[in-house]
Amino acid sequence: MLASLIAVFLVIATGWALKVRGIVSPTHWLGVERLTYQVLFPAVVIHTLAVADLSRLPVLAMGASLVISILVVASLLLASRPLLARAGVGGPAFTSIFQGSVRWNTFVALAMAAGLNGRDGTTLMAIAVAAMIPLLNVMCVLVLARYANGRPMGAAATIKSIAFNPFIWSSALGLILNQFQAYLPAAITTYVDIMGRAALGVGLLVVGASLDLRSLARPRLAHCVAIVLKLVVMPVLAWTIARQFGVSGPALTMTVVAAAVPTATAAYFLARDLGGDAPLMAEITTLQTLLALATLPLAVLFLI
Repeated sequence: MLASLIAVFLVIATGWALKVRGIVSPTHWLGVERLTYQVLFPAVVIHTLAVADLSRLPVLAMGASLVISILVVASLLLASRPLLARAGVGGPAFTSIFQGSVRWNTFVALAMAAGLNGRDGTTLMAIAVAAMIPLLNVMCVLVLARYANGRPMGAAATIKSIAFNPFIWSSALGLILNQFQAYLPAAITTYVDIMGRAALGVGLLVVGASLDLRSLARPRLAHCVAIVLKLVVMPVLAWTIARQFGVSGPALTMTVVAAAVPTATAAYFLARDLGGDAPLMAEITTLQTLLALATLPLAVLFLI
């Protein structure tokens, strides 16, 4: 497990070094990020779900554990909004705390899953993708529309942003194809598999390139709340609920990993586009990614 984690973070560090050294220009990174987000990672999700034997996996129990964990943390944050406001946390900053507390870095999670349990780990993590991504996108857009300073998205734009999210449509397509997997042409499944193989390495390089160590600030209340909720409370909640649902073995490990990875780098772009506190979001993302090198193995070792 530690070897897999170190390997993942070495790739992230390589992405950061490539950006700092200027080997890949900023404009090119935007293209690589779009390629990864729109094409490569959907290929992983589609292929994994399409060919998986879901009948032998605790799909409902694992998915429910993660969804309930997200809802509990989100409810805690919304209930504590008045207290945070009195502590000087404004609406835009609150949206960054919210995203930093509930969203997860799918790139890191899938890479960890593949390193720990190979194809089975990737399949289990794809279940987490299908369960968590639709809920998270809906919640984060709604919270930004309510508390951020940007122009609120209309109902049509909100529905469109959710429906066209690559992880949502790829999860739906993978689950549909799973019902017809015996009839899928080998050439097509091989094609999607080849595309997906590039996703883990390239995705982690993109994560590293998105880190801005210059944005690191002295941790304040906003940073601490997001760090504790995402890296400590979320995995403990997910583990507790999953155990109650009878989840065990690799499925329990993947549940904890999915809950314990740092927040998504895409949260910065959503904060920037919808009027959230984008600089704070960048700081939270960078701090969590660095701290996860210590908290991820601790979460797995102490909870599994």
